[in-house]
Amino acid sequence: MKRVHNFSAGPSMLPLEVLEKAQAELPNYKDSGMSVMELSHRSGLFTDIITEAEKLLRELMNIPDNYKVLFVQGGASQQFAAVPLNLKKNGKADYVNTGSWSKKAMKEAKKFIEVNEIASSEDENFTYIPEVSTSTIDPEADYVHITTNNTIEGTAFCEIPNTGNVPLVADMSSNILSEEIDVSKFSVIYAGAQKNIGPAGLTVVIIRDDLIGNASEQCPTMLDYQTHSESGSLYNTPPTFGVYIAKLVFEWLKELGGLKEMQARNEKKAGLLYDYLAQSDFYRSPVKEDSRSLMNIPFVIPDHDLDAAFIKAAQAEGLETLKGHRSVGGMRASIYNAMPVQGVEDLITFMQKFEKEHQ
Repeated sequence: MKRVHNFSAGPSMLPLEVLEKAQAELPNYKDSGMSVMELSHRSGLFTDIITEAEKLLRELMNIPDNYKVLFVQGGASQQFAAVPLNLKKNGKADYVNTGSWSKKAMKEAKKFIEVNEIASSEDENFTYIPEVSTSTIDPEADYVHITTNNTIEGTAFCEIPNTGNVPLVADMSSNILSEEIDVSKFSVIYAGAQKNIGPAGLTVVIIRDDLIGNASEQCPTMLDYQTHSESGSLYNTPPTFGVYIAKLVFEWLKELGGLKEMQARNEKKAGLLYDYLAQSDFYRSPVKEDSRSLMNIPFVIPDHDLDAAFIKAAQAEGLETLKGHRSVGGMRASIYNAMPVQGVEDLITFMQKFEKEHQ
């Protein structure tokens, strides 16, 4: 069986152990005579799947009892509208602009509320995380919104801003489950599944109880958090296969030792690549050191004419999807949870070889 090291920013690689277990169970799930994709979402078997998925996620992230876990559809991008529609109180919110996804979130929110950009790193092409001071936060803002990890730009919040009594909302799509976090610091966490959770199509929302049930009148039923909270995420047919794979991924993480062990692995992987970039005269990281992501590592070659040759040669070595986003250029290695240390080591070995051949 041919397997490559897939450095895609998303949909990203899944743990091989998870894929193999899903493969074994696919034709006949627990003697039902049906695959998971054929099970009714109202059936006892699927109820067990979604219940266990929530239980495992709560355990992995140590989610407090006063938070609901919702499994919804529409991707993280749909939450750009759902958040202001559900949390609208005074009709204004503060946003921290750290890249492409933050800009999209702000653009969508402006359709429903007044958006105040309280900090931005756009002045230096989003190569750092700006300081978020409590003095810049409007005490009457409905919430403060951040993107904890910026997939395209390769930056991440190393410290979570203190927003006081103003609810903190986080798009955590590309670094959820990659390290230990204190969920109680956030009021809402949302994440598309296709980085660290499972296949595209599933979105996880973690929301504090008191913020549910306050949606504006214009909020569509399917965007209302109360709809999904009251129905146990079963108001309509959820992405059942996505929930099933998420459960298997949560099991895999638990068996590894949880987020403490996963964080150690991710720090090791990122450290290997950043250390190599630091000593190289050929490659360069465009991101400021105190803002670097563990998940997405962009790097550039001084001679951009070599980018295409790098990508082609990497593919020949089984190193896929290393081309940087079109807005940034260069290369990008996305090393989410499922990327083994060996994958990063193989990438560095290739980079060393390419450097010698083209210096």
